[in-house]
Amino acid sequence: MKIILAQPRGFCAGVVRAVDTVEQALKQFGAPVYVRHEIVHNQHVVEDLRAKGARFVEDLDEVPRGAVTIFSAHGVAKAVEENAHHRKLQVLDATCPLVTKVHNHGRQYAARGHQVILIGEPDHPEVIGTLGQIPAPVVVVQTEAQVAALEFEQDTPLAYITQTTLSVDDTRAVVEALKRRYPQIIGPDTRDICYAVQNRQTAVRELSRCVDVVLVIGSSKSANSVTLREISAETGTPSYLVADGSSILSEWFEGKSTVGITAGASTPEVMVEDVLAALRRIAPLDIENLPGREEHVHFRLPDGLITRQ
Repeated sequence: MKIILAQPRGFCAGVVRAVDTVEQALKQFGAPVYVRHEIVHNQHVVEDLRAKGARFVEDLDEVPRGAVTIFSAHGVAKAVEENAHHRKLQVLDATCPLVTKVHNHGRQYAARGHQVILIGEPDHPEVIGTLGQIPAPVVVVQTEAQVAALEFEQDTPLAYITQTTLSVDDTRAVVEALKRRYPQIIGPDTRDICYAVQNRQTAVRELSRCVDVVLVIGSSKSANSVTLREISAETGTPSYLVADGSSILSEWFEGKSTVGITAGASTPEVMVEDVLAALRRIAPLDIENLPGREEHVHFRLPDGLITRQ
């Protein structure tokens, strides 16, 4: 079986920063440290950190007063920050800097008197956190049909922002629908879509054109992983989202000679190795890398942590 690995794939700089934040906090302060929500949407990462002493909670009321507490890469609402301050928690904010950028854009638009429209998935933690960061009403839309249902007057000052982990193509279509409906609307085009998400989406499109089947390694809760599978499937190539090697079914590869593999931005490379090990139990492998964009982005750790040398 020929295996072609997408480039880039797996961890992005924001996820590396978030995971490093938890690991460095454990080294610096000792266990336990508390993490609000899953630090990233990958169960293997979460379980590994839990085994090292991280405790994951959904509500800050579960955190002992004064304890070391980490906010996940998805970001949190202002009310969560205020609650943490009230409880005197020692907060390390692992919110991805690109998510923080969206928060800043939203607040700036609202301060100028614009009605803010957020393109995103209403129940996603990033969207929930963003809504709670903007001190004004925000309308969430996800589809062109929802844009068509908006009832703002034509002279309403409007601005849009976007969830960072969406499909670039889908987001562009929603932006274009907004601009057709409200030509005066302002916003960042698709620049707020995470660079790493865009790179992985470009890579999986190229990958799906030169293989018989695509495996996307990632969690079903990971928006960017789900989107990678959808993009691949849109090309007509059979595409599967798998968490690890245990999800592999041998019948997927019957009559197939070339398999493409990529991984979502919250998927560690060890999961790619796990999938390759599962495939080796089906057939001998010939592995090559698809040429692609190299990423050299690095985000510094949050204030309060000693930077590793």
